[in-house]
Amino acid sequence: MATTVTITYLQSFSPAELKAAASAQANDVALIRAEVPSPPLNRFLYTAVGGDWYWRDRLVWNYERWMQYLNRDEVQTWVLYRRGTPAGYLELELQRSGEDVEIVYFGLLPEFIGQGLGGWLLSEGIQRAWAMGPTRRVWVHTCTLDGPHALANYEARGLSIYKTESLIVPEVGEPDGPWPGARRSA
Repeated sequence: MATTVTITYLQSFSPAELKAAASAQANDVALIRAEVPSPPLNRFLYTAVGGDWYWRDRLVWNYERWMQYLNRDEVQTWVLYRRGTPAGYLELELQRSGEDVEIVYFGLLPEFIGQGLGGWLLSEGIQRAWAMGPTRRVWVHTCTLDGPHALANYEARGLSIYKTESLIVPEVGEPDGPWPGARRSA
């Protein structure tokens, strides 16, 4: 059975549009840029954060493909740590000859959802996206297969919807988790 997925695109044209979330406890969290391209790190973050939300497009990427993507000045990976443990990440990409920065991926590991970190991480991510120097906008897209609070978080941070589209996709089944069978009873 097919599933209808709605994709929502949001954007901001100025850093002044940011409605920052309350800051996280400074001694409890840190947001650090992963400056050395590391396919294993990015694949870990991609599966750990996106496994419950049907992130599948990069699962087929091999090491070389990951490295080709990550080893570019236009891409930045920022890792959120809580008390030394990776808690989430965001990936930014400068596009269109410097006109746009896309928040390509953003999210928290399941164990850290509901602790007030998502709004703070997104606020920090939008600030870092603007710091990359886009001349036009910062943008992101989400869909109905993503976390149930994703769209509300983007709008709460000042991003505005500029387009929606619906796609019919084959049956999506159960989310993959970070590895086959993760968080499922035996």
